[in-house]
Amino acid sequence: MLAYTNTGMSGHPISDDNGRSLVQLPFSLTLPHQITYFAPGSEIYAQGQKAGTIYEVEFGAVRVYRLLTDGRRQISAFYLPGEIFGLEADETHHFFAEAITGTNLRLLPRWKLGNIPQELFSSTLRSLTRAQEHLLVLGRQTAIERVAAFLIDMADRQGGLEQVEIPMSRVDIGDYLGLTIETVSRVFSKLKDKGIITLPTLRSAQIKKWNALRALSE
Repeated sequence: MLAYTNTGMSGHPISDDNGRSLVQLPFSLTLPHQITYFAPGSEIYAQGQKAGTIYEVEFGAVRVYRLLTDGRRQISAFYLPGEIFGLEADETHHFFAEAITGTNLRLLPRWKLGNIPQELFSSTLRSLTRAQEHLLVLGRQTAIERVAAFLIDMADRQGGLEQVEIPMSRVDIGDYLGLTIETVSRVFSKLKDKGIITLPTLRSAQIKKWNALRALSE
């Protein structure tokens, strides 16, 4: 599992004395910010609520979603430790944000940043790229392609580790990929039966055949 340090602004990986991979968080300690804990399932902000705060995940995970007119939920993004969200183009949030697990967030009022720092700009571009790739995933025909792309994305965002932490539920994954929970569970079982992954726990997956998984995701 990755550890995270809140010093520095470079965002480049470093190592601690035990050889663990550390990722520097973008918010500088020279900028006053608030750290708030959100219990699992608690709302961080609501659609239509006034925006003005930027959030960074210290630990835990966040889902951002919108409720469709027919009552269904469409998850547009997940945010993991070290990632930033909540930056809007105007003064209103267009989605809901909730903590998936117990989550610590760094809260920084947008006005305190002045001009957008390079680190925040880069983070925003990465979020935009992930959103574009998510649209491509939803456009794929098969469920196994969508789940494979999801697992590759989660692995890449966690440093390419063989064992991937999956803090979100199968329902969350389904609402993110446009699949039913039954289909998501069936695909995970199929990938396991093919020896591509193992499932040590309900909230983790160990990737055994990277090339096969990447081939399915492309």
